[in-house]
Amino acid sequence: MSVRTKAGGYRISVDTGGTFTDVVIANKSGIVAIGKALTTPNRIFLGFWAALEVAASDIGLSAPEVLQHSSLLMYCTTHATNAIVTGKTAKTAFLTTKGFKDILLFKEGGKYDPHDFSYDYPPPYIPRRHTFEIDERIDSEGGIVRALNMQKTRACIRTLRENKFEAVAVCLLWSITNGEHEKKIAKLLQEEMPDVPYTLSHELIPIVREYRRASTTAIDASLKPLMQEHLRSMGCDLHDAGFSGELLIGTSNGGVRYGNEMATEPVRMFRSGPAMAPIAGKAYTKIEGLGKNAIVCDTGGTTFDVALVRDGTLTYTRDSWLGRPKTGHVIALSSVDVRSIGAGGGSIAQVDDGGMLRVGPQSAGVNPGPACYGRGGTEATVTDASVVLGYINPAYFNGGRIALDSKAAHAAIAHLAKKIKKSTDETAEAIIALWSDHMVKAIREITINEGIDPKESVIVAGGGAAGINIAEIARELGCSRVLIPKTASTMSACGMHFSDIVFEETHSMVTASNAFNKKAVNAQLRTINGTLEIFRKGLKGAADAPYKKEFFVEARYRGQVWELDTPLRSIFFKNENDVRDLVEDFHNVHERVYAVRDTESDVECINWRGRISIRLANSAVPRSKRATNVRALPENRRKAVFSAKKHLIPIYRGHTLEAGAHITGPAIIEEITTTIVIPRGASVKTSASGNYILFL
Repeated sequence: MSVRTKAGGYRISVDTGGTFTDVVIANKSGIVAIGKALTTPNRIFLGFWAALEVAASDIGLSAPEVLQHSSLLMYCTTHATNAIVTGKTAKTAFLTTKGFKDILLFKEGGKYDPHDFSYDYPPPYIPRRHTFEIDERIDSEGGIVRALNMQKTRACIRTLRENKFEAVAVCLLWSITNGEHEKKIAKLLQEEMPDVPYTLSHELIPIVREYRRASTTAIDASLKPLMQEHLRSMGCDLHDAGFSGELLIGTSNGGVRYGNEMATEPVRMFRSGPAMAPIAGKAYTKIEGLGKNAIVCDTGGTTFDVALVRDGTLTYTRDSWLGRPKTGHVIALSSVDVRSIGAGGGSIAQVDDGGMLRVGPQSAGVNPGPACYGRGGTEATVTDASVVLGYINPAYFNGGRIALDSKAAHAAIAHLAKKIKKSTDETAEAIIALWSDHMVKAIREITINEGIDPKESVIVAGGGAAGINIAEIARELGCSRVLIPKTASTMSACGMHFSDIVFEETHSMVTASNAFNKKAVNAQLRTINGTLEIFRKGLKGAADAPYKKEFFVEARYRGQVWELDTPLRSIFFKNENDVRDLVEDFHNVHERVYAVRDTESDVECINWRGRISIRLANSAVPRSKRATNVRALPENRRKAVFSAKKHLIPIYRGHTLEAGAHITGPAIIEEITTTIVIPRGASVKTSASGNYILFL
């Protein structure tokens, strides 16, 4: 397979969310069309096809014609995430070392808020009755303390077959130092259950920390039957529709991988869509020359996602929690650090038992959707409130392709208004205010709580609902500029056009700065580098593709519980100066995150990681051309509510605005797939790239 696209061919990206499916078409000159349609959960391809028809029509082609002339299709989906959240994964068995049956039950023994007794302790990801103990033992040095009992293990696997388990997760103690026993179990599984997929922990995630390795392995195995069938079905549908190019799948670390590879490690598809928005945010910030620090927000129909770009690079995490931190289930693979809350355009507003108005986290989704969708929904949502306030034009939603029912929106909000004894307009404004407050808190959690001042960053606002309240959010945070891309409503799908093929390899090797084992560490780094090279050389056509390698260590001060990712200046440690550089770099990282620098403590190094990024497309470059001021003429005027009063405000259509157009608030800009609300005291200028820069 080639990482290059055919000359003159199209590249298509697809992002299927809980409410909308987004499609972006690009060629060698850049993005040429976007399309949006309601997601079809029962068969994802139908929603994709509807969105592709919209995008194709913008360039004068049919959907089949675009597919036939496309050499690359990149795909992100919430299918894996939704399956985990709803519990619709495969019936999975968990095999672990005898005596360690409760790894998934006890987790890491902590609790995010130890004094909160308002919720029950959650059950393990795989029920305890589906956990099976294997008679074997390997020590921390890789020595075999007790050999694998093949007879008992085979009997155990036959029990799994008799009970019709659909997937198997294998996580033995210290298999990261010696995977022999896990490999033998794999051989038995192939003999006894040849059609049942399995995951070996030492292959998927060879790191220290037993629970995190077990949890990630269990989640991966449980997804395999579902996601393998999903990718197979998607591939067949694309082939039947005339697509003969390459299919790449988005990953949670902000890259893309080939479909057949992702079928073997589907856990890497978790939150793959949200991980792409920061990629786009980073590119757009660079194009507009707005600095190297950005807060990237993506407001979809179901969730609000926020991530950071610091010094021109993405921030990563190995703590992707499903549910509450510490008591939920963790995926410990490296991923773009994206924080998500239930605050999208479809978030439901309701009055609780105490008479208080609440917004989210429940969402109306696509079925039935907000009341204004006219699909049977009756509960008031953020979208309904936006219609009532005059922000969203019911006749121009998604370019007029989806007609909204204004009367239904007013009826839904009026029903709530009676409960809280407010007017319809006041209730709608309160819904938007509460919605915005949730978002501000999420942004503060990832910025201020991490020692970052949001005022030092530009906000990049994406998602179909982003423009409704981003100005007020920015004001609350003290940010003076907001970048709203022309393609804001399809931010994650756009991000795939700026993404690379990304592959990571992690090995564990514990050592400390006071007795640093350079020989052992270099051996691990050499193995990691070799694995990265094998991956790169295995990609057909990648020999001439530009690529970048990065190496990291997960380190901590002696006695600390958690590690911090610290970049390595070079791949190998040649002398003591290299070790001192590592220690100094860790001090700097620790001081940036915690405002503490403990130079008297030794630094412990736990896991070593390498990442290779192979470029698919041209990098984003800043525009040399700057737009001059141009007078903008409104399309029409309509009444909209600002500060509890209705005003007759100018309405501008995005496609009529020239580069340099300057608009002062209060005003509204209507794009085909999004709406930008400009409050009083704010202004917007269109850039030479056609993007919107909001000044506050």
